[in-house]
Amino acid sequence: MAFNASVALSLTNSQLLLVSSIGVCSGFRSSVACNLRCRRLKGDVVSSGSRSRSFGMVTAKAQKIEDHPLLNDSMDNTGDEQVGDVRPKVPERDFTGTAYVPVYVMLPLGVIDMNCELVDPEDLLNQLRILKSANVDGVMIDCWWGIVEAHAPQVYKWSGYRRLFQMVRDLKLKLQVVMSMHECGGNVGDDVHIPLPHWVTEIGETNLDIYFTDREGRRNTECLTWGIDKERVLKRRTAVEVYFDYMRSFRVEFDEFFQDGIISEIEIGLGPCGELRYPSYPAKHGWKYPGIGEFQCYDKYLMKSLSKAAELRGHSFWGRGPENAGSYNSAPHEIRFFRDGGDYDSYYGRFFLNWYSQVLIDHGDRVLALANLAFEGTCISAKLSGIHWWYKTASHAAELTAGFYNSSNRDGYAPIAAMLRKHGVALNFTCFEMRTLDQYEGFPEALADPEGLVWQVLNAAWDACIPLASENALPCYDREGYSKILENAKPLHNPDGRHLSVFTYLRLSPVLMERHNFQEFERFVKRMHGEAVSDSNAI
Repeated sequence: MAFNASVALSLTNSQLLLVSSIGVCSGFRSSVACNLRCRRLKGDVVSSGSRSRSFGMVTAKAQKIEDHPLLNDSMDNTGDEQVGDVRPKVPERDFTGTAYVPVYVMLPLGVIDMNCELVDPEDLLNQLRILKSANVDGVMIDCWWGIVEAHAPQVYKWSGYRRLFQMVRDLKLKLQVVMSMHECGGNVGDDVHIPLPHWVTEIGETNLDIYFTDREGRRNTECLTWGIDKERVLKRRTAVEVYFDYMRSFRVEFDEFFQDGIISEIEIGLGPCGELRYPSYPAKHGWKYPGIGEFQCYDKYLMKSLSKAAELRGHSFWGRGPENAGSYNSAPHEIRFFRDGGDYDSYYGRFFLNWYSQVLIDHGDRVLALANLAFEGTCISAKLSGIHWWYKTASHAAELTAGFYNSSNRDGYAPIAAMLRKHGVALNFTCFEMRTLDQYEGFPEALADPEGLVWQVLNAAWDACIPLASENALPCYDREGYSKILENAKPLHNPDGRHLSVFTYLRLSPVLMERHNFQEFERFVKRMHGEAVSDSNAI
């Protein structure tokens, strides 16, 4: 799934994964996916939600399925050496008979090209057959707005996706589909670039205010500003009408796959990286971890909304953004607005942050209401990012600039969870795998607390009775990493019986297809399904 940062992968196996405990309320729709990412550069660790991170299209030629060594050997045989460190066996928990947690595998980003054609279908089919041999439940695929409606309004091309879906159906797998209405690419690790539709970027050439804008007037073309949700600036349509038409076209085009139950879930993209947040920390504008980011409300449409809110409050001079909020790479204690006792907690600061965060909630409310119309009867999910740096400060500055009004005297996630509950939408959240102590290795000054953030969001979701799901943030091929996921996917002695609703593995790649790695992966799938494994060193 799912971080907009200029960072690179460089972790040992012991640092790979930790997916936190996740709850599912009885009777609520399950089968949801959470899009996570993580990158490290020079000790930086940051969570990521962008689906435009990680691996590109699998280009290595797959072996014919009948020749693949995996199909001729027992998957319970784990005698081969693992990638990375060789560690002594430690006692494992026995997951036999535990809750069945579905496992999906994310497909490569470039599996569909810019002409909406399936890339290397024969190789992909061979790899899907191998995944099927491991009894995975299905695969996840991004449906990119910039590909499907690329050249003209309401002219949709779904051909490559149809061929892919037919392939998946023939193998009796299921599909998680992401309505990806943001740009893919532009970050370290991105080897695929998928811009917004050409006709949209043409509009942006004459009206730059369709994009999110920072105080210096820099535009972010990754997605459209929420200020045009109700403005008819996209060839006589509003942004939410464009999103609805796109979703409805998909629903009509693939009706048979909905009717047959092949499509099990739709994840709705709600902002940059597909997440419900402002693009407050863009690498393209020079942001580096652990900068606080900047407010992104300076397009003319959002400024008009702010001015109107200030007038209604009776203080028209409040109709402006903060003038002392620093820059992308500032630290809270350096900045008057965010420092302890700073202006964020003044009368004006509280007004502005209330407005800023409400715009985020209102956007999610509008788009998800239409998503429910388009996908009635189908499981729908939405994704939040884990902004864990500066969590141990009073202002929570990085969360504030991203639109989460979660300062030390407020719960910024409960209102979002309530909005999702209103629409029967499940919550995906990032940074489940991260340890707070690990954050102090590279940047102790960031005062990060991913575990505290996860616990807060989990409780907000549980209070709203919203199910959660997860996926690994980093490539994982070893038993130690898989065991961490299992322990947290199915918490031991949980009095409410909470467990992960679904797990999505990131991602299909040549490395996963290597014999010893795939053996461990199949063993992991069995344990997620609550099945016995013959070589378990269980306790």
